[in-house]
Amino acid sequence: MRILRYLAVFALLAGGVQAEPGAWRSEWPATDFSTTSLEDWSGIISGGPGRDGIPALSDPKMVRVAQKEGLEPQEAVITLEPESGPARAYPLRYLIWHEIVNDEVGGRPVAVTYCPLCNSAITFDATVQGRALEFGVTGKLRNSDMVMYDRQSESWWQQATGEGIVGEMTGVTLETLPSWMESWQSFAERNPEGLVMAEPSHRRPYGRNPYVGYDTSARPFLYSGENPPHGIDPLVRVVRVGDRAWPMTRLAKAGVVREAGVEISWQEGKASALDDRAVAAGRDVGQVRVRDAEGRDLAHDVMFAFAFHAFWPEGTWMLGK
Repeated sequence: MRILRYLAVFALLAGGVQAEPGAWRSEWPATDFSTTSLEDWSGIISGGPGRDGIPALSDPKMVRVAQKEGLEPQEAVITLEPESGPARAYPLRYLIWHEIVNDEVGGRPVAVTYCPLCNSAITFDATVQGRALEFGVTGKLRNSDMVMYDRQSESWWQQATGEGIVGEMTGVTLETLPSWMESWQSFAERNPEGLVMAEPSHRRPYGRNPYVGYDTSARPFLYSGENPPHGIDPLVRVVRVGDRAWPMTRLAKAGVVREAGVEISWQEGKASALDDRAVAAGRDVGQVRVRDAEGRDLAHDVMFAFAFHAFWPEGTWMLGK
């Protein structure tokens, strides 16, 4: 947790004097700060690295499942199974260092995103108003969640919600595509002809977790909001579908839950990427598949409870009581 303590001090020093956008204009000269849905600029703070200090990836190299080496069976990947073309897996050992992968799948531009601090893994359709957008990392946080930006208009976007919050794209919501986190073994066994992202060329200690012990810590990193209701631990994973959240602890006990037009099935076998020093060695936190009543995969997120409460304060907690 040493890196988190260092970044916390850095971010508080940097963010404490940036309660309005004036200090950001030199770094973001093309961003229209006069257009925003934010009521209070103090909610946005520096996460430590500056603009593109966490380098998003574009057009990643993909290899066949049989060619991929170095992944452990239980380590997590983000799976995208398009209607046409092979399924694709994006290992968290890479996304934990890059947070955004801009790709094209079946002729459709997509943004595969992962915010480690919220454990939020969402894939967005990157075509907005007929224009293909490419996303990067601002280095800013809001409710501990990554603030993205698009390179075309330099508008800022909230990763957890997919909403434009600053600039030309304010008020626009990105379409969320069905994708999910599962173990490498689960993906490979189901998709032997699938594709998996190759190791990026950046100099990073891929396979190492820079947030050791984060998902068992007492408080979220750089979060000053309310804790979730009902006595739910802020760092418990929840499955979010729309504005409803199912605690993973409930799903692990039930195995399968069918309610509100949703079927959520849980099984063991996926390691937490935010636990042990090695991404693949984290404790087993299980994996879910979310489908509608017709058996079709549904867009969803598996995020920490504090983040759901922060962005959906009036959301419904599916506690099964």
